[in-house]
Amino acid sequence: MKFQLPSWMRGGGLTTYAVLYMVFLYVPVLFLPLFSFNDGIYIAFPLKGFTFKWYEAMIQTESLQAALFNSIRVACSVSIISTILGVLAARAFTRYRFVGRKPTLGLLALPLVVPGIILGIALLIMANRLGIPLSLFTIGAAHVLIATPFATFVMISRMEGFDANLEEASRDLGETGWTTFWRVTFPLAMPGIVASLLLTFIESFDEFILAFFLSGTDATLPIYIWSQLRFPKRLPVVLALGACILLFTVITVAFAEWVRRKGVKPAPKSEN
Repeated sequence: MKFQLPSWMRGGGLTTYAVLYMVFLYVPVLFLPLFSFNDGIYIAFPLKGFTFKWYEAMIQTESLQAALFNSIRVACSVSIISTILGVLAARAFTRYRFVGRKPTLGLLALPLVVPGIILGIALLIMANRLGIPLSLFTIGAAHVLIATPFATFVMISRMEGFDANLEEASRDLGETGWTTFWRVTFPLAMPGIVASLLLTFIESFDEFILAFFLSGTDATLPIYIWSQLRFPKRLPVVLALGACILLFTVITVAFAEWVRRKGVKPAPKSEN
């Protein structure tokens, strides 16, 4: 009987590297919910005991609730605006061929590769020069800048996944371009739209660097968490909050990916 390696090891060095990388990246994160149930205020082993009091304190903290509400307001606005822009941009990139299409797509992705601290400083200088007061509005505008590329690429992958002949058939039957969009394109693109809304919401909800430079007196949740790290006694509440955000983010991203893939059929294999 021959000895066989596990399937994840038979893939070669690249698969092994990917597994080790995932372990290195995500195993430390698992300590976050673990210590959120610790009865002590210090992050150290052994644990002092099991308790839910930090979660109770999290629910009763008014400043935390205000920051959470600010983040939800900004994230909802950003997800809607960036998804609308992403749908329009994806339709242009997938349905039309125009001069400078590839450079334009690369320019659209530029906010994703520019370091956040550079982008934050640049936007702060521009806001000061234009006399725009720092507030949730400036945070939301900056988040739209970085969320729109996410929405566009999600919608591009979705719009390239269904048959464009359906739109042409609708036009041949006498429908206008606007009616064709609402009756044909929009229903087919709905999974991508939902995924875009969820992903851009998470992107805005979790973003810290731009919010740090552009926030005024109203802090978002990441800014609130950062401000609490200076006080050791408040750290367990932050850990409890972080555990809730981690769980919410994982569920939302997984659901968004499931929705994005829903209804997209793989291309049929060609027969020789």
